Amino acid sequence: MKKLILSVVLLAGLSSMNSLKAQQMHNDPNAPVMAFEKDTIDYGTVAYASDGTRYFTFKNTGKEPLIISEAHGSCGCTIPTAPKEPIQPGQTAQIKVHYDTQRAGQSFFKTVTITSNATDAIKTVYIKGTVLAEATQTTLK
Repeated sequence: MKKLILSVVLLAGLSSMNSLKAQQMHNDPNAPVMAFEKDTIDYGTVAYASDGTRYFTFKNTGKEPLIISEAHGSCGCTIPTAPKEPIQPGQTAQIKVHYDTQRAGQSFFKTVTITSNATDAIKTVYIKGTVLAEATQTTLK
């Protein structure tokens, strides 16, 4: 019983320390800030198998280097590529997003989740659009 109580107290202590650390990071006036030009890219209506690459542009408006630790799409059809090097204060950078446009005749709305050391440690941006149906070719005989 003592071990159970000790484990619960230890777990609660670690949890509150993590919460405090996250809170301090968000309150740091020098922390990096990831400011996006826009948080949604509208592909509009695109042809089947067309170029599905777009770019999210952002600027580090904070006072310390911005480090992106992870960027992932909401499914395998959405593949983001984030800068690997730190983005210095005042520097502009881009996250490349490739959507697989070989998904004929359907609308899409996907998310890209970015994890960094910015004041908003987790940021979600969006892509949306419609892929036209695959063109059918007819041959005359």
